[in-house]
Amino acid sequence: MTESTAAVSPRRIVARARPSDRIFRFLSTGSAALIIVILAGVALFLIIRSAPAIGASWTTGELAGGTTAHHANFWAYTAPLVWGTLWVSLLGLVMGAPVAIGIALFISHYAPRNLAGVLAYLVDLLAAVPSIIFGLWGIFTVRKFLLPFQAWLNHHAGWFPVFGGELSQTGSTMFAGGVVLAVMILPIITSITREIFLQTPRLHEEAALALGATKWETVRLAVFPYARSGMLSAVLLGLGRALGETMAIALIMSPTVGFFLTWFTDNQNSQTIAANIALNFPESTTLQRQALIGTGLALFVISLVVNFAARFIIGRTGKSTGGKKARRLPPTNPSTMIALDDAEGPLEALHPHASSAHPEGPKPSRPEGPRS
Repeated sequence: MTESTAAVSPRRIVARARPSDRIFRFLSTGSAALIIVILAGVALFLIIRSAPAIGASWTTGELAGGTTAHHANFWAYTAPLVWGTLWVSLLGLVMGAPVAIGIALFISHYAPRNLAGVLAYLVDLLAAVPSIIFGLWGIFTVRKFLLPFQAWLNHHAGWFPVFGGELSQTGSTMFAGGVVLAVMILPIITSITREIFLQTPRLHEEAALALGATKWETVRLAVFPYARSGMLSAVLLGLGRALGETMAIALIMSPTVGFFLTWFTDNQNSQTIAANIALNFPESTTLQRQALIGTGLALFVISLVVNFAARFIIGRTGKSTGGKKARRLPPTNPSTMIALDDAEGPLEALHPHASSAHPEGPKPSRPEGPRS
């Protein structure tokens, strides 16, 4: 077979599968299938165990008193809990995500290498702290620390709904819970975003610097567009962490089942699903526990919706082109490729005579043609 014939009709070479390859393929395929089976099993368990409470009468019987009292039906009981979960998670995300992205950017592009390594290690260490420790820290430190700031905002911006209401004297507020949640999601968002920032192609940054961009302009024009989908994934993963938080919220806040907007009050803080299950499960009857499992099913659905929305948004935005299709480049000139290989930087590759800052003056152009 001649070289031209081989170029026209290439043959795909497939190696003979070995027993180890078959075993590895079986294990990897089985692991992927196991994830789907576990997810379906959890959903089926929640549906079966919560079905009696969802269809039962909430005005008579067990559900009319105890931990599920004063609710007309299951949906009237679950809706305020869903609102409280989303509200406090959004509060923590708004406060924590910008700080986490800023920390990741400082570690990846601004801090010296020795300091960056130490900071990255300390941020990752936060992920190993248990939730109960964050809850105790919030009780004994965060609540007292935030009281003057809450009083100042309540006095000067009390006309705004979230800052109004009767000011808490203990600090067991939704704002304190949101601050603790913001700290808890910091290591997740920071770690993922830092790795995405470090994967930015070096040529993109050098090209921006060659065009006269400052450090911040380089980050804004080269790093952020490339890391857009990665940052979104990190933020939504942090949101999933905040949605399921239990002990820290249960210890810090003084919640009530209801729809509330205020951040600085004691008895007008919307309860979350996870904290409500943890606080009421031990003293509930069988049917009331099934109602709590039903609220867990609602949290399960919210988590699935958040993840599916994240995948959809990431698929639309793309990784580095912002969802736009890449333009087809013209045929490559061999002499241009030689100049690109020999150039010391992207600016010199585009214009070999533009290196006026070189100590020896402008470089002479290299002769075109094949190398020896």
